[in-house]
Amino acid sequence: MRGPHNIWRLIRTGATLERTGAMRVVLDAFDAPPSLRAAARALGWPFKWLGYKGDPAMPPATRALTALGPAYIKFGQVLSTRPDVVGDELADQLRVLQDKLPPFPIEVAKATLARELGVDPDGVFMDFSPPVAAASIAQVHKARLAVNGEAVAVKVLRPRIESAFRRDIDAFYLAARMIEILSPSSRRLRPMDVIAHFEGVVKGELDLRLESSAASEFTDNTRGDKGFRTPKVVWPLSAKRVMTLGWAEGIPMGDNAALDAAGHDRKALSERVLQLFLLHALRDGYFHGDMHQGNLKVAPNGDIIAYDFGIMGQIDEYTRRVYAEILFGFIRRDYKRVAEVHFEAGYVPADRDVDEFARALRSVGEPIFGMDATRISMGRLLNYLFEVTERFGMETRTELLLLQRTMVVVEGVARSLNPQMNIWEVAQPVVEDYIKNSIGPRAVASDLARTAKVLTRFGPRLPGLVEAALIRQASPPPPRPRAPWIRPALWAAFGGALGASLAVGAGSLF
Repeated sequence: MRGPHNIWRLIRTGATLERTGAMRVVLDAFDAPPSLRAAARALGWPFKWLGYKGDPAMPPATRALTALGPAYIKFGQVLSTRPDVVGDELADQLRVLQDKLPPFPIEVAKATLARELGVDPDGVFMDFSPPVAAASIAQVHKARLAVNGEAVAVKVLRPRIESAFRRDIDAFYLAARMIEILSPSSRRLRPMDVIAHFEGVVKGELDLRLESSAASEFTDNTRGDKGFRTPKVVWPLSAKRVMTLGWAEGIPMGDNAALDAAGHDRKALSERVLQLFLLHALRDGYFHGDMHQGNLKVAPNGDIIAYDFGIMGQIDEYTRRVYAEILFGFIRRDYKRVAEVHFEAGYVPADRDVDEFARALRSVGEPIFGMDATRISMGRLLNYLFEVTERFGMETRTELLLLQRTMVVVEGVARSLNPQMNIWEVAQPVVEDYIKNSIGPRAVASDLARTAKVLTRFGPRLPGLVEAALIRQASPPPPRPRAPWIRPALWAAFGGALGASLAVGAGSLF
Protein backbone atom coordinates (compact mmCIF):
# COMPACT_ATOMS: atom_id res chain seq x y z
CA MET A 1 0.00 0.00 0.00
CA ARG A 2 1.41 3.38 -1.00
CA GLY A 3 1.51 5.97 1.75
CA PRO A 4 3.68 7.85 4.26
CA HIS A 5 4.63 4.61 6.06
CA ASN A 6 6.99 3.90 3.15
CA ILE A 7 9.22 6.75 4.36
CA TRP A 8 10.71 4.37 6.94
CA ARG A 9 11.64 1.95 4.18
CA LEU A 10 13.35 4.78 2.32
CA ILE A 11 15.26 5.73 5.46
CA ARG A 12 16.51 2.14 5.79
CA THR A 13 17.45 2.19 2.12
CA GLY A 14 19.28 5.51 2.50
CA ALA A 15 21.10 4.18 5.56
CA THR A 16 22.33 1.17 3.59
CA LEU A 17 23.44 3.35 0.68
CA GLU A 18 25.39 5.53 3.13
CA ARG A 19 26.97 2.60 4.97
CA THR A 20 28.11 0.87 1.78
CA GLY A 21 29.36 4.06 0.13
CA ALA A 22 26.80 3.80 -2.66
CA MET A 23 24.99 7.06 -1.90
CA ARG A 24 27.61 9.24 -3.56
CA VAL A 25 27.85 6.88 -6.56
CA VAL A 26 24.09 6.97 -7.11
CA LEU A 27 23.78 10.75 -6.68
CA ASP A 28 26.66 11.35 -9.07
CA ALA A 29 25.16 8.96 -11.64
CA PHE A 30 21.88 10.88 -11.57
CA ASP A 31 23.75 14.23 -11.55
CA ALA A 32 21.53 15.13 -8.60
CA PRO A 33 21.05 18.84 -7.79
CA PRO A 34 22.01 20.21 -4.34
CA SER A 35 18.42 20.04 -2.97
CA LEU A 36 18.11 16.33 -3.77
CA ARG A 37 21.59 15.59 -2.45
CA ALA A 38 20.76 17.35 0.83
CA ALA A 39 17.47 15.45 1.20
CA ALA A 40 19.10 12.10 0.43
CA ARG A 41 21.97 12.62 2.84
CA ALA A 42 19.61 13.85 5.57
CA LEU A 43 17.47 10.73 5.18
CA GLY A 44 20.51 8.45 5.20
CA TRP A 45 23.46 9.79 7.19
CA PRO A 46 21.87 10.09 10.70
CA PHE A 47 20.60 6.50 10.41
CA LYS A 48 23.75 5.05 8.86
CA TRP A 49 24.05 2.58 11.72
CA LEU A 50 20.70 1.04 10.69
CA GLY A 51 21.95 0.17 7.20
CA TYR A 52 22.99 -3.27 6.03
CA LYS A 53 26.74 -3.82 5.73
CA GLY A 54 26.76 -5.91 2.56
CA ASP A 55 29.79 -7.59 0.99
CA PRO A 56 32.81 -5.21 1.07
CA ALA A 57 34.35 -7.06 -1.88
CA MET A 58 31.61 -5.75 -4.22
CA PRO A 59 31.47 -2.29 -5.84
CA PRO A 60 29.39 0.11 -3.68
CA ALA A 61 26.19 0.10 -5.76
CA THR A 62 26.01 -3.67 -6.25
CA ARG A 63 27.00 -4.17 -2.60
CA ALA A 64 24.09 -2.02 -1.41
CA LEU A 65 21.48 -3.53 -3.74
CA THR A 66 22.52 -7.08 -2.90
CA ALA A 67 22.29 -6.32 0.82
CA LEU A 68 18.83 -4.76 0.47
CA GLY A 69 17.36 -7.92 -1.04
CA PRO A 70 15.62 -9.40 -4.10
CA ALA A 71 13.53 -6.40 -5.17
CA TYR A 72 16.56 -4.12 -5.15
CA ILE A 73 18.68 -6.68 -7.00
CA LYS A 74 16.04 -6.98 -9.70
CA PHE A 75 15.66 -3.18 -9.85
CA GLY A 76 19.42 -2.90 -10.37
CA GLN A 77 19.22 -5.39 -13.22
CA VAL A 78 16.45 -3.42 -14.90
CA LEU A 79 18.36 -0.15 -14.45
CA SER A 80 21.37 -1.77 -16.11
CA THR A 81 19.35 -1.54 -19.34
CA ARG A 82 18.79 2.20 -18.84
CA PRO A 83 22.15 3.99 -19.25
CA ASP A 84 20.13 7.07 -20.17
CA VAL A 85 18.92 7.15 -16.55
CA VAL A 86 21.93 6.01 -14.48
CA GLY A 87 24.83 6.73 -16.83
CA ASP A 88 27.17 4.33 -18.61
CA GLU A 89 29.54 3.69 -15.68
CA LEU A 90 26.86 2.67 -13.18
CA ALA A 91 24.96 0.72 -15.85
CA ASP A 92 28.12 -1.32 -16.48
CA GLN A 93 28.43 -2.08 -12.76
CA LEU A 94 24.79 -3.10 -12.48
CA ARG A 95 25.09 -5.27 -15.60
CA VAL A 96 27.37 -7.66 -13.73
CA LEU A 97 25.24 -7.64 -10.59
CA GLN A 98 25.42 -11.08 -9.04
CA ASP A 99 21.99 -12.64 -8.78
CA LYS A 100 22.91 -15.52 -6.49
CA LEU A 101 21.07 -15.78 -3.21
CA PRO A 102 20.80 -18.51 -0.56
CA PRO A 103 18.38 -21.21 -1.72
CA PHE A 104 15.21 -22.10 0.14
CA PRO A 105 14.74 -25.70 1.34
CA ILE A 106 13.88 -28.43 -1.14
CA GLU A 107 10.89 -29.36 1.06
CA VAL A 108 9.42 -25.90 0.51
CA ALA A 109 9.88 -26.28 -3.25
CA LYS A 110 8.11 -29.63 -3.24
CA ALA A 111 5.25 -28.21 -1.14
CA THR A 112 4.83 -25.45 -3.76
CA LEU A 113 4.73 -28.07 -6.51
CA ALA A 114 2.06 -30.06 -4.67
CA ARG A 115 -0.07 -26.97 -4.06
CA GLU A 116 0.29 -25.47 -7.54
CA LEU A 117 0.05 -28.63 -9.63
CA GLY A 118 -2.18 -30.74 -7.40
CA VAL A 119 0.20 -33.71 -7.68
CA ASP A 120 2.62 -35.62 -5.45
CA PRO A 121 6.08 -34.39 -6.53
CA ASP A 122 7.70 -37.69 -5.57
CA GLY A 123 5.22 -39.48 -7.80
CA VAL A 124 5.69 -37.18 -10.81
CA PHE A 125 9.44 -36.54 -10.56
CA MET A 126 12.35 -38.79 -9.75
CA ASP A 127 15.89 -37.72 -8.91
CA PHE A 128 14.63 -34.27 -7.83
CA SER A 129 17.93 -32.48 -7.13
CA PRO A 130 18.84 -29.72 -4.68
CA PRO A 131 18.78 -26.24 -6.27
CA VAL A 132 21.22 -25.88 -9.16
CA ALA A 133 20.64 -22.09 -9.28
CA ALA A 134 19.05 -19.68 -6.78
CA ALA A 135 18.16 -16.22 -8.07
CA SER A 136 16.30 -13.20 -6.72
CA ILE A 137 12.84 -14.43 -7.72
CA ALA A 138 13.08 -18.20 -8.11
CA GLN A 139 15.35 -21.21 -7.97
CA VAL A 140 15.85 -24.13 -10.36
CA HIS A 141 16.03 -27.87 -9.70
CA LYS A 142 17.06 -30.64 -12.09
CA ALA A 143 14.70 -33.60 -12.11
CA ARG A 144 13.52 -36.53 -14.21
CA LEU A 145 9.96 -37.29 -15.21
CA ALA A 146 8.79 -40.51 -13.63
CA VAL A 147 6.74 -41.40 -16.72
CA ASN A 148 9.65 -41.57 -19.19
CA GLY A 149 12.86 -40.54 -17.41
CA GLU A 150 13.22 -37.31 -19.41
CA ALA A 151 15.49 -34.72 -17.76
CA VAL A 152 13.74 -31.44 -16.96
CA ALA A 153 14.43 -28.11 -15.26
CA VAL A 154 11.87 -27.17 -12.60
CA LYS A 155 11.71 -23.46 -11.72
CA VAL A 156 9.94 -22.55 -8.46
CA LEU A 157 9.18 -19.04 -7.14
CA ARG A 158 10.52 -18.07 -3.73
CA PRO A 159 7.99 -18.20 -0.86
CA ARG A 160 6.13 -14.91 -0.26
CA ILE A 161 8.19 -13.19 -2.96
CA GLU A 162 5.10 -11.43 -4.34
CA SER A 163 4.34 -9.57 -1.09
CA ALA A 164 8.02 -8.68 -0.60
CA PHE A 165 8.21 -7.12 -4.06
CA ARG A 166 4.90 -5.31 -3.60
CA ARG A 167 6.14 -3.59 -0.43
CA ASP A 168 9.41 -2.49 -1.99
CA ILE A 169 7.80 -1.27 -5.22
CA ASP A 170 5.49 0.97 -3.17
CA ALA A 171 8.58 2.50 -1.58
CA PHE A 172 10.17 2.92 -5.02
CA TYR A 173 7.15 4.94 -6.18
CA LEU A 174 7.53 7.23 -3.18
CA ALA A 175 11.23 7.70 -3.92
CA ALA A 176 10.43 8.54 -7.57
CA ARG A 177 7.86 11.11 -6.49
CA MET A 178 10.41 12.65 -4.08
CA ILE A 179 12.92 12.94 -6.90
CA GLU A 180 10.36 14.63 -9.17
CA ILE A 181 9.39 17.14 -6.45
CA LEU A 182 12.89 17.94 -5.18
CA SER A 183 14.60 17.84 -8.59
CA PRO A 184 12.39 19.24 -11.39
CA SER A 185 15.24 18.80 -13.88
CA SER A 186 15.07 15.02 -13.35
CA ARG A 187 11.54 14.85 -14.78
CA ARG A 188 12.96 14.47 -18.30
CA LEU A 189 14.15 11.03 -17.13
CA ARG A 190 10.56 10.18 -16.11
CA PRO A 191 11.29 8.52 -12.72
CA MET A 192 7.67 7.44 -12.23
CA ASP A 193 7.64 5.83 -15.68
CA VAL A 194 10.89 3.99 -14.86
CA ILE A 195 9.27 2.49 -11.73
CA ALA A 196 6.11 1.64 -13.70
CA HIS A 197 8.31 -0.14 -16.28
CA PHE A 198 10.05 -2.03 -13.47
CA GLU A 199 6.72 -2.99 -11.92
CA GLY A 200 5.56 -4.40 -15.26
CA VAL A 201 8.76 -6.45 -15.65
CA VAL A 202 8.42 -7.85 -12.13
CA LYS A 203 4.74 -8.70 -12.54
CA GLY A 204 5.62 -10.68 -15.63
CA GLU A 205 8.39 -12.60 -13.86
CA LEU A 206 6.20 -13.31 -10.81
CA ASP A 207 3.74 -15.24 -12.96
CA LEU A 208 5.62 -18.15 -14.47
CA ARG A 209 2.71 -18.85 -16.79
CA LEU A 210 3.77 -15.72 -18.69
CA GLU A 211 7.38 -16.90 -18.91
CA SER A 212 6.14 -20.31 -20.09
CA SER A 213 4.10 -18.53 -22.74
CA ALA A 214 7.13 -16.47 -23.79
CA ALA A 215 9.22 -19.63 -24.07
CA SER A 216 6.53 -21.31 -26.16
CA GLU A 217 6.13 -18.32 -28.52
CA PHE A 218 9.88 -17.95 -28.94
CA THR A 219 10.15 -21.67 -29.70
CA ASP A 220 7.41 -21.45 -32.33
CA ASN A 221 9.06 -18.42 -33.97
CA THR A 222 12.49 -20.04 -34.14
CA ARG A 223 11.50 -23.62 -34.91
CA GLY A 224 12.97 -23.50 -38.43
CA ASP A 225 16.20 -21.69 -37.51
CA LYS A 226 19.11 -23.95 -38.37
CA GLY A 227 21.54 -24.57 -35.54
CA PHE A 228 19.29 -23.11 -32.84
CA ARG A 229 16.80 -24.57 -30.39
CA THR A 230 15.10 -23.94 -27.08
CA PRO A 231 13.84 -26.28 -24.35
CA LYS A 232 10.19 -27.22 -24.71
CA VAL A 233 7.63 -26.25 -22.07
CA VAL A 234 6.06 -29.11 -20.14
CA TRP A 235 2.63 -27.48 -19.83
CA PRO A 236 0.94 -30.07 -17.53
CA LEU A 237 3.68 -29.41 -14.95
CA SER A 238 3.69 -25.60 -15.23
CA ALA A 239 1.55 -23.10 -13.32
CA LYS A 240 1.71 -19.60 -11.83
CA ARG A 241 4.53 -20.40 -9.38
CA VAL A 242 6.09 -23.39 -11.14
CA MET A 243 7.56 -23.81 -14.63
CA THR A 244 8.93 -27.04 -16.08
CA LEU A 245 11.12 -27.06 -19.20
CA GLY A 246 13.18 -29.68 -20.95
CA TRP A 247 16.72 -29.79 -19.60
CA ALA A 248 19.30 -27.96 -21.77
CA GLU A 249 22.18 -30.41 -22.03
CA GLY A 250 25.35 -28.89 -23.43
CA ILE A 251 28.53 -26.93 -22.83
CA PRO A 252 28.16 -23.37 -21.42
CA MET A 253 28.97 -20.91 -24.18
CA GLY A 254 31.41 -19.11 -21.90
CA ASP A 255 33.67 -22.19 -21.55
CA ASN A 256 35.98 -21.84 -24.56
CA ALA A 257 38.33 -24.61 -23.39
CA ALA A 258 35.47 -27.12 -23.20
CA LEU A 259 34.15 -25.99 -26.59
CA ASP A 260 37.58 -26.52 -28.16
CA ALA A 261 37.98 -29.91 -26.47
CA ALA A 262 34.60 -30.99 -27.88
CA GLY A 263 35.67 -29.95 -31.39
CA HIS A 264 33.17 -27.10 -31.86
CA ASP A 265 33.98 -24.34 -34.39
CA ARG A 266 34.02 -21.18 -32.28
CA LYS A 267 34.25 -18.92 -35.34
CA ALA A 268 31.04 -20.41 -36.75
CA LEU A 269 29.35 -20.18 -33.34
CA SER A 270 30.28 -16.49 -33.00
CA GLU A 271 28.76 -15.65 -36.38
CA ARG A 272 25.65 -17.72 -35.75
CA VAL A 273 24.83 -16.21 -32.35
CA LEU A 274 24.99 -12.65 -33.74
CA GLN A 275 23.00 -13.44 -36.88
CA LEU A 276 20.36 -15.31 -34.89
CA PHE A 277 19.83 -12.36 -32.58
CA LEU A 278 19.44 -9.94 -35.51
CA LEU A 279 17.16 -12.41 -37.28
CA HIS A 280 14.86 -12.71 -34.26
CA ALA A 281 14.79 -8.96 -33.67
CA LEU A 282 14.16 -7.97 -37.31
CA ARG A 283 12.14 -10.89 -38.66
CA ASP A 284 9.99 -11.67 -35.60
CA GLY A 285 10.18 -8.48 -33.53
CA TYR A 286 10.50 -10.80 -30.53
CA PHE A 287 13.95 -11.51 -29.15
CA HIS A 288 15.68 -12.95 -26.12
CA GLY A 289 16.52 -9.91 -24.00
CA ASP A 290 19.19 -11.58 -21.84
CA MET A 291 21.44 -13.52 -24.24
CA HIS A 292 24.59 -13.69 -22.13
CA GLN A 293 26.81 -16.78 -21.81
CA GLY A 294 24.95 -17.93 -18.69
CA ASN A 295 21.76 -18.40 -20.72
CA LEU A 296 23.37 -20.11 -23.72
CA LYS A 297 24.74 -23.62 -24.21
CA VAL A 298 26.17 -25.55 -27.14
CA ALA A 299 24.61 -28.96 -27.70
CA PRO A 300 26.77 -31.99 -28.64
CA ASN A 301 25.69 -31.58 -32.29
CA GLY A 302 26.74 -27.89 -32.29
CA ASP A 303 23.26 -26.34 -31.93
CA ILE A 304 23.00 -23.19 -29.82
CA ILE A 305 20.49 -23.66 -26.98
CA ALA A 306 18.90 -20.59 -25.36
CA TYR A 307 16.98 -20.70 -22.08
CA ASP A 308 15.69 -18.46 -19.26
CA PHE A 309 12.93 -16.39 -20.88
CA GLY A 310 12.23 -13.95 -18.04
CA ILE A 311 13.33 -10.94 -20.13
CA MET A 312 12.04 -10.83 -23.71
CA GLY A 313 12.16 -7.84 -26.05
CA GLN A 314 9.40 -6.88 -28.45
CA ILE A 315 9.41 -4.22 -31.17
CA ASP A 316 6.63 -3.49 -33.64
CA GLU A 317 7.06 -3.93 -37.37
CA TYR A 318 7.38 -0.21 -38.13
CA THR A 319 10.16 0.21 -35.56
CA ARG A 320 11.93 -2.85 -36.96
CA ARG A 321 11.93 -1.29 -40.42
CA VAL A 322 13.29 1.98 -39.07
CA TYR A 323 15.99 0.15 -37.10
CA ALA A 324 16.98 -1.89 -40.15
CA GLU A 325 17.19 1.19 -42.39
CA ILE A 326 19.37 2.93 -39.80
CA LEU A 327 21.72 -0.05 -39.59
CA PHE A 328 21.77 -0.45 -43.37
CA GLY A 329 22.46 3.25 -43.84
CA PHE A 330 25.46 3.04 -41.53
CA ILE A 331 26.69 -0.12 -43.26
CA ARG A 332 26.62 1.82 -46.60
CA ARG A 333 27.86 5.00 -44.83
CA ASP A 334 24.86 6.88 -46.23
CA TYR A 335 24.50 9.36 -43.35
CA LYS A 336 21.99 11.57 -45.14
CA ARG A 337 19.60 8.63 -45.46
CA VAL A 338 20.10 7.69 -41.78
CA ALA A 339 19.22 11.27 -40.85
CA GLU A 340 16.13 11.27 -43.09
CA VAL A 341 14.92 8.02 -41.50
CA HIS A 342 15.10 9.60 -38.04
CA PHE A 343 13.04 12.57 -39.22
CA GLU A 344 10.53 10.41 -41.10
CA ALA A 345 10.00 8.25 -38.00
CA GLY A 346 9.47 11.33 -35.83
CA TYR A 347 12.41 10.43 -33.62
CA VAL A 348 13.95 13.87 -34.11
CA PRO A 349 11.77 17.04 -33.95
CA ALA A 350 10.87 18.38 -37.39
CA ASP A 351 12.22 21.86 -36.59
CA ARG A 352 15.82 20.56 -36.48
CA ASP A 353 18.09 20.76 -39.52
CA VAL A 354 18.41 17.42 -41.35
CA ASP A 355 21.76 18.30 -42.93
CA GLU A 356 23.25 19.31 -39.59
CA PHE A 357 21.96 16.07 -38.12
CA ALA A 358 23.53 14.10 -40.99
CA ARG A 359 26.90 15.75 -40.27
CA ALA A 360 26.56 14.81 -36.60
CA LEU A 361 25.86 11.21 -37.63
CA ARG A 362 28.96 11.26 -39.84
CA SER A 363 30.99 12.25 -36.78
CA VAL A 364 29.64 9.08 -35.16
CA GLY A 365 30.18 6.66 -38.03
CA GLU A 366 33.47 7.70 -39.64
CA PRO A 367 35.74 7.19 -36.58
CA ILE A 368 34.29 3.71 -36.14
CA PHE A 369 34.68 2.77 -39.82
CA GLY A 370 38.23 4.09 -39.64
CA MET A 371 39.08 1.36 -37.15
CA ASP A 372 40.47 -2.02 -37.99
CA ALA A 373 37.58 -4.29 -39.01
CA THR A 374 38.05 -6.53 -35.98
CA ARG A 375 37.60 -3.55 -33.63
CA ILE A 376 34.37 -2.23 -35.17
CA SER A 377 31.61 -2.43 -32.58
CA MET A 378 27.91 -2.20 -33.35
CA GLY A 379 27.24 -1.70 -29.65
CA ARG A 380 29.58 1.30 -29.59
CA LEU A 381 27.90 2.68 -32.71
CA LEU A 382 24.45 2.45 -31.12
CA ASN A 383 25.74 4.07 -27.94
CA TYR A 384 27.20 7.03 -29.88
CA LEU A 385 24.08 7.22 -32.00
CA PHE A 386 21.83 7.62 -28.94
CA GLU A 387 24.13 10.33 -27.59
CA VAL A 388 23.78 12.32 -30.82
CA THR A 389 20.02 11.83 -31.11
CA GLU A 390 19.59 12.95 -27.50
CA ARG A 391 21.39 16.20 -28.34
CA PHE A 392 18.93 16.72 -31.20
CA GLY A 393 15.89 16.24 -28.97
CA MET A 394 15.09 12.55 -29.47
CA GLU A 395 13.00 11.21 -26.58
CA THR A 396 13.97 8.01 -24.79
CA ARG A 397 12.51 4.87 -26.36
CA THR A 398 12.61 1.94 -23.92
CA GLU A 399 12.26 -0.77 -26.56
CA LEU A 400 15.31 0.53 -28.45
CA LEU A 401 17.32 0.73 -25.22
CA LEU A 402 16.67 -2.96 -24.50
CA LEU A 403 17.60 -3.74 -28.10
CA GLN A 404 20.82 -1.74 -27.72
CA ARG A 405 21.69 -3.39 -24.43
CA THR A 406 21.07 -6.88 -25.81
CA MET A 407 23.07 -6.06 -28.94
CA VAL A 408 26.03 -5.10 -26.73
CA VAL A 409 25.69 -8.34 -24.74
CA VAL A 410 25.41 -10.53 -27.86
CA GLU A 411 28.34 -8.77 -29.46
CA GLY A 412 30.36 -9.48 -26.32
CA VAL A 413 29.40 -13.15 -26.49
CA ALA A 414 30.41 -13.32 -30.17
CA ARG A 415 33.76 -11.63 -29.58
CA SER A 416 34.52 -13.91 -26.63
CA LEU A 417 34.23 -16.82 -29.07
CA ASN A 418 36.14 -15.11 -31.89
CA PRO A 419 38.01 -11.87 -31.05
CA GLN A 420 38.84 -11.31 -34.75
CA MET A 421 35.19 -11.18 -35.80
CA ASN A 422 34.11 -8.50 -38.30
CA ILE A 423 30.71 -7.44 -36.95
CA TRP A 424 29.57 -5.64 -40.13
CA GLU A 425 30.40 -8.51 -42.47
CA VAL A 426 28.44 -10.92 -40.27
CA ALA A 427 25.45 -8.59 -39.80
CA GLN A 428 25.15 -7.34 -43.40
CA PRO A 429 23.44 -10.43 -44.97
CA VAL A 430 20.72 -10.49 -42.29
CA VAL A 431 20.02 -6.76 -42.53
CA GLU A 432 20.07 -6.75 -46.35
CA ASP A 433 17.71 -9.72 -46.52
CA TYR A 434 15.28 -8.02 -44.14
CA ILE A 435 15.45 -4.77 -46.13
CA LYS A 436 14.74 -6.63 -49.38
CA ASN A 437 11.73 -8.51 -47.95
CA SER A 438 10.24 -5.74 -45.78
CA ILE A 439 10.85 -2.42 -47.56
CA GLY A 440 10.78 -3.31 -51.26
CA PRO A 441 7.80 -3.51 -53.67
CA ARG A 442 6.61 -6.82 -52.21
CA ALA A 443 6.38 -5.24 -48.78
CA VAL A 444 4.33 -2.31 -50.17
CA ALA A 445 1.86 -4.70 -51.80
CA SER A 446 1.60 -6.74 -48.61
CA ASP A 447 1.00 -3.61 -46.51
CA LEU A 448 -1.76 -2.40 -48.84
CA ALA A 449 -3.45 -5.82 -48.77
CA ARG A 450 -3.42 -5.93 -44.97
CA THR A 451 -4.72 -2.36 -44.78
CA ALA A 452 -7.60 -3.26 -47.09
CA LYS A 453 -8.48 -6.25 -44.88
CA VAL A 454 -8.60 -4.07 -41.79
CA LEU A 455 -10.76 -1.44 -43.49
CA THR A 456 -13.11 -4.15 -44.74
CA ARG A 457 -13.45 -5.64 -41.27
CA PHE A 458 -14.07 -2.30 -39.56
CA GLY A 459 -15.92 -0.63 -42.45
CA PRO A 460 -19.37 -0.47 -40.78
CA ARG A 461 -17.83 1.02 -37.62
CA LEU A 462 -15.52 3.55 -39.25
CA PRO A 463 -17.91 6.56 -39.15
CA GLY A 464 -18.57 6.06 -35.43
CA LEU A 465 -14.89 5.58 -34.65
CA VAL A 466 -13.93 8.76 -36.53
CA GLU A 467 -16.65 10.76 -34.76
CA ALA A 468 -15.57 9.48 -31.32
CA ALA A 469 -11.92 10.31 -32.07
CA LEU A 470 -12.84 13.86 -33.13
CA ILE A 471 -14.88 14.37 -29.95
CA ARG A 472 -11.99 13.16 -27.79
CA GLN A 473 -9.59 15.44 -29.65
CA ALA A 474 -11.81 18.46 -29.02
CA SER A 475 -12.31 17.71 -25.30
CA PRO A 476 -9.58 18.74 -22.81
CA PRO A 477 -8.09 15.82 -20.80
CA PRO A 478 -9.21 15.58 -17.15
CA PRO A 479 -6.67 16.88 -14.60
CA ARG A 480 -4.42 14.22 -13.12
CA PRO A 481 -5.35 13.56 -9.46
CA ARG A 482 -2.57 14.09 -6.97
CA ALA A 483 -2.33 12.55 -3.54
CA PRO A 484 -2.73 15.45 -1.05
CA TRP A 485 -0.47 13.91 1.58
CA ILE A 486 2.69 13.51 -0.51
CA ARG A 487 4.24 16.98 -0.44
CA PRO A 488 3.57 17.65 3.30
CA ALA A 489 4.75 14.15 4.19
CA LEU A 490 7.96 14.52 2.21
CA TRP A 491 8.85 17.83 3.77
CA ALA A 492 7.87 16.56 7.23
CA ALA A 493 10.15 13.56 6.79
CA PHE A 494 12.92 15.76 5.43
CA GLY A 495 12.54 18.14 8.34
CA GLY A 496 12.50 15.33 10.86
CA ALA A 497 15.56 13.69 9.38
CA LEU A 498 17.37 17.02 9.18
CA GLY A 499 16.49 17.75 12.80
CA ALA A 500 17.76 14.35 13.82
CA SER A 501 21.00 14.88 11.94
CA LEU A 502 21.50 18.29 13.62
CA ALA A 503 20.79 16.74 16.99
CA VAL A 504 23.32 14.01 16.34
CA GLY A 505 25.85 16.58 15.17
CA ALA A 506 25.22 18.81 18.18
CA GLY A 507 25.52 15.84 20.52
CA SER A 508 28.90 15.00 19.05
CA LEU A 509 30.17 18.48 19.99
CA PHE A 510 29.49 18.03 23.72
